Amino acid sequence: MGFLARLVRHKSVEQLQAEAGGARDFRRVLGLWQLTAIGIGAIIGVGVFVLAGQQAAVNAGPAVILSFIVAGLGSACAALAYAEFSGMIPVTGSAYTYGYAVLGELFAWIIGWDLLIEYALIVGVVAIGWSGYVQALLEQLFHVQLPLWAQGAYDPANPGSGKVFNLIAAVISLLIALMLTVKTEWGARFNTAIVVVKVVGVALVIGVGAFYVNTANWHPFVPAVTYDAAGSHFGWSGVLTASSIVFFAVFGYDTLTTAAEEARHPQRDLPRAVLLSLAVSMALYLAVSLVLTGMVPYTQLNSPAPVDAAFKALGLDWVRAIISIAAIAGITSVLFAFMLGAARIWFALARDGLLPKWFSHVHPKYGTPARPTMILGVFTALVAGFLPIGEVAELVNIGTLAAFIIICGSVLVLRVRKPQLQRSFRTPALWLVAPAGMLFSLFLIIGWPWVQDGRFILLGGLPAITIERFVVWMILGLVIYFGYGIRHSRLARERG
Repeated sequence: MGFLARLVRHKSVEQLQAEAGGARDFRRVLGLWQLTAIGIGAIIGVGVFVLAGQQAAVNAGPAVILSFIVAGLGSACAALAYAEFSGMIPVTGSAYTYGYAVLGELFAWIIGWDLLIEYALIVGVVAIGWSGYVQALLEQLFHVQLPLWAQGAYDPANPGSGKVFNLIAAVISLLIALMLTVKTEWGARFNTAIVVVKVVGVALVIGVGAFYVNTANWHPFVPAVTYDAAGSHFGWSGVLTASSIVFFAVFGYDTLTTAAEEARHPQRDLPRAVLLSLAVSMALYLAVSLVLTGMVPYTQLNSPAPVDAAFKALGLDWVRAIISIAAIAGITSVLFAFMLGAARIWFALARDGLLPKWFSHVHPKYGTPARPTMILGVFTALVAGFLPIGEVAELVNIGTLAAFIIICGSVLVLRVRKPQLQRSFRTPALWLVAPAGMLFSLFLIIGWPWVQDGRFILLGGLPAITIERFVVWMILGLVIYFGYGIRHSRLARERG
């Protein structure tokens, strides 16, 4: 087989469907509501408790609800593509597996390697945020503080802080990994329970806050454009800029597709869970955006905890502790979803021979990918313990956007190449939806084209340092693939 042919060799969809039907690596224990809870758990978190208020304050004003609608439409394009793929190829690995079926081994490796670091770093970032909420709640309710050295990572920007290691962030990373190692259904039941707590908490924000809405705070709905040293804010350009930022709060449903081989009825339940989790989450995002900007003037929401700030401004202290508990529950479910996803992608890469087979061992007692899960637990504990949140957060965005581009393109290719395949869900208006999803993701990477004051500019987009670090990670991945994976993959052994 020639060199180029090896790069594009791929598993047939029929082969993947057969493997899924006969798979015995995992125990099939997840139903529709547990899968949906994994999706909601990954989506609802920072977006509700931080981004909705912050982006209203700095970019969009009350029109932040429009920013969520724009972001939600773009995310929905990818969600529809994920739904079609997940029902057609219900195999562990999500976008990695879908890419393997359509685009070939090299592209599959690139997207798998990409998602592996993205998911792992998201766990690290969220663990740091979880620690902050827990420490605040301990102090508010019990007047308890950790020793200064254990309150957070050493920050070169503040070397005299006395902080050395974020103990709580490291501990929660290890506990989530342990739970996912021992029994997936235990973790899934726990995750479902805390997702319920989170949704109840968000419903409390909406229900109580609605009584304190002053419609005068919604005027002007789209504030006039302002300028400062950082650029322009507000106006319709601000709405688009905010949509680029809040987009990262409206994905996460892809994590549930990584658990395809643990679903009881994957071809039926995975597409439903993808769409249901996004629909529920978007409804909550839109309601919270309206309530927050109606409770207080949007200028008061530029806070690390905007929801808490809004209720504090109105003297509703009795709600604040409940909201903090809901926020902690919400962030915990994000940890669960993304660590589960990272471990399953690592397992899929190893099972296909692109990483050493040692990582594809399934625990004989627990029926889980124990080795990658515990390694990820230790890795994320070290990241969350020793690194400031800003340094970790810079690299968590671009990978998912790259995955969305590949997924939307791949579902188009398969419709042309394999129109006869059985699909339990078919994306409606695919020739409109898939290109829209690809363009939306591309614009979020490079920025939105816009004409302002007679000049063509790009709004939003990812910072150059993020793209540079992503390129470095991809180069490392290519070294591993050409040094190991291309020769040891399952397809290389089967086809010579």
